[in-house]
Amino acid sequence: MPEEPDIELSFRGGRLVSALPIALFIAWAIFQSGILGIGDTTGLVAGMLTGLIVGLLFVRGDWKDYADVVFAGMTRRVAATAVVAWLWAGMFAETIQVGGFVDGLVWAATVLNVGPGLFPAVTFLLAALLATGIGTGYGTAIAFTSLVFPAGLLLGANPVLLFGAILSGAVFGDNLAPVSDTTIVSAVTQDADIGGVVASRVKYAVVAATLAIAAYLVAGFGIPGVWGGMPHVDVAGEVSASVSPWGLVHLLDIAVVIALAVRGRHIIEAVSWGLLLAAAFNVALGAANLVDVSVGSMLLFSAPQNGLTQAVEALPLLGAVVETVPAGQVGVGGSVYSGAAGFFPLIVLTLLLVAGAEVMRAGGGFDAIQELVIDRVATTVRRAETTMVVGTALVNATVTINTAAEIAIAPYVATLGKRFNINGYRRANILDANTSALGYIFPWGGGLLAGYGAMQGLVGGEATPWFTAEMLVNPASVFPYVFHGWFLVAVFLFAAWTGYGREYVSDRTSEEVSRV
Repeated sequence: MPEEPDIELSFRGGRLVSALPIALFIAWAIFQSGILGIGDTTGLVAGMLTGLIVGLLFVRGDWKDYADVVFAGMTRRVAATAVVAWLWAGMFAETIQVGGFVDGLVWAATVLNVGPGLFPAVTFLLAALLATGIGTGYGTAIAFTSLVFPAGLLLGANPVLLFGAILSGAVFGDNLAPVSDTTIVSAVTQDADIGGVVASRVKYAVVAATLAIAAYLVAGFGIPGVWGGMPHVDVAGEVSASVSPWGLVHLLDIAVVIALAVRGRHIIEAVSWGLLLAAAFNVALGAANLVDVSVGSMLLFSAPQNGLTQAVEALPLLGAVVETVPAGQVGVGGSVYSGAAGFFPLIVLTLLLVAGAEVMRAGGGFDAIQELVIDRVATTVRRAETTMVVGTALVNATVTINTAAEIAIAPYVATLGKRFNINGYRRANILDANTSALGYIFPWGGGLLAGYGAMQGLVGGEATPWFTAEMLVNPASVFPYVFHGWFLVAVFLFAAWTGYGREYVSDRTSEEVSRV
């Protein structure tokens, strides 16, 4: 059956009015997350829905055409690919965390017994490792701020520098992990495969990370700890007694996912192998009582009390827990469930944003912006790439939830890049660098606020009774010390201007670019 021709829309006020749904969404996101400080993805869904409804009012002709364009956008392959990849990535990330991976990294960070000067650099490396494995910088910021940050303070590390190192590690993983939401979005929106994107951006990430490590070493030994009178605690002994190193075994399944993705295997296949291996490790470690998997099982069935439930509850179910609960508390949980469900709001937002981009395409908005930019600014490849870097930086500086900002600016990057025949890998790397970095740099950024929220939870906590409100790091003071984020932005400005790493469409075969 032949494909239906693309529908063209006409708007009152001209072609640029077709950008109104996305423009209203960006304004909503700035108000919600930047001004009010509400990092709620479901709230952004409401903002995009409002934008699409307002856009409808400016359409000339039959509103049915507008509705058809919205449906066409939501059924685009780019949206479906991101949705599927997120579901698999979410299950994998949650499953390795259930298996004690975070505990393993915390154990490693403390028993190495490094001094306060070296601790920020080591923390950056371990946070980068965690973020690369689980694919979520926000989760890394929360986990390391909750567990590693207080240990570093007790060792005498500078608190602002240490918090910056944690955020830098989150940036590294968000940018490079094949299961990261920003990596997935940057790849699928630029018609590139995820494995190829990861392989092609290593050279940028390593340069920025090397400079960041050097900076943390210099600053760690040059900037003294701020607070005196800290309680004397045997950090290595305390932590090694409370956490297990066995979760580090999940480095193997993380390596499997990365290796398969880089070799060009389908992202579902790569993550599925990692998920199966992680589940097997969890079952084995739990059976040997090396990791307390029961604290967060892979599958949890909370069922009402009856004879059948009690019989099932007694069965040895590998990796699963059945518990009897009152009728009002029944449900399904565990890492497989929560890992997938955690992405549901982002999935809905992505579908709506892709629909908004399709409205903009059908209404000629992209053509109008392209003509304006190319005629006045992006007259060469160098200027075009510089415009992409600066444009993504501006959007990410205002829309503080990085994935939402990336989805909003992605069509512009694709349109401008294709005009100059820039390869999808290169476009994806430019798009993702600022998206990964700036959300953890500015005081209103979602990643920074996630870590700060975890830090507030340390005040008067059972494990940290010595931590007071005066010890909280001011979010406005940490942005100079997110070294990896700043260096990553600088690397891509340098690459855009000098041509370092630049690839054109002809530099890769169609088969390489079309793998997903």
